[in-house]
Amino acid sequence: MSMKNPDRWSRRVVLVAGALAALRVQAQGSQQAVRILVGAPPGGTTDTMARALAAELGRVLGRTVVVENRPGAGGNIAAELVAKAAPDGNTLLMSFTSHAINASLYPTLPFDPVKDFTPLTMVSTTPALLVAHPSVPANNLKELIALLKGRPGQLNFAIGALGSSVHLAGEAFKMMSGTYVVNIPYKGTAPAIQDVLAGQVQLMFANIGNAQAHVRAGKLKALGVTSPARLAAFPDVPAIAEALPGYQSSAWFGLFGPARMPADLVKRTSDAARQAVGSAEVKRRIESEGATPVGNAPEEFGRFVQEEIKRWAKVVKYSGAKPE
Repeated sequence: MSMKNPDRWSRRVVLVAGALAALRVQAQGSQQAVRILVGAPPGGTTDTMARALAAELGRVLGRTVVVENRPGAGGNIAAELVAKAAPDGNTLLMSFTSHAINASLYPTLPFDPVKDFTPLTMVSTTPALLVAHPSVPANNLKELIALLKGRPGQLNFAIGALGSSVHLAGEAFKMMSGTYVVNIPYKGTAPAIQDVLAGQVQLMFANIGNAQAHVRAGKLKALGVTSPARLAAFPDVPAIAEALPGYQSSAWFGLFGPARMPADLVKRTSDAARQAVGSAEVKRRIESEGATPVGNAPEEFGRFVQEEIKRWAKVVKYSGAKPE
């Protein structure tokens, strides 16, 4: 077959090849696994929340969803990776309360915790328990506050991570009760709670998932819960707000994408995540950690994060807390 215009045919071949290449890239992108980065080690509550969500989210999206742990710097390492990722929905962040706390805790951050992220949904919230070693001579909040005021600086708080929600729950408690308790920082919740169990440290604010088994076994005393009201799971444990009106502190876990995600992709990803959070299996796993499933809209979650940044800034300033 003769070709009267070889250049024209060459251009057509190039255009067709380019179109086929673009289709291949799109097909590969849709088959690429979605990564949920977690700024905490395996086994912690944030990691548990991400893994509880991942399998069901993958089923809803019809794609593979994997969890990658990138611990360090209070979650900032994972957050920075997501902030700088392409806004294609393939790289997401399971973050936690420290996302808001770090805005005032760190003098500088390599990202803006609001402008560099797309809020997708809050996955869950969980209050903390104020627990004590059984040897502490206080059996309720009134007795504890009196004890702390009578022995300033003589009792200690175990802190699983400086700048974490449970650390600042303790700072808010001290601020509102007018007490002085020495912080003993640890590199993780596990070694912190072990020293409280051993009686090396007297007190700790711990997420319910980390403390509930020890409380039920009688190895720790639960003196208060940080939620505004008592919990159905611990009806005999008073809310700290009963002794300190207005006190409240809960950890939260939420899913973010990078900024500049297209609106249709935000809706598709958020809807899938919210559907996953509402599924029976994911709800069961979240509730087994002493947490409450949420699954709110991106706009609502975004407003919440901005308010959290303002709220925690006051406590960080009072505490004088510095990053590790």
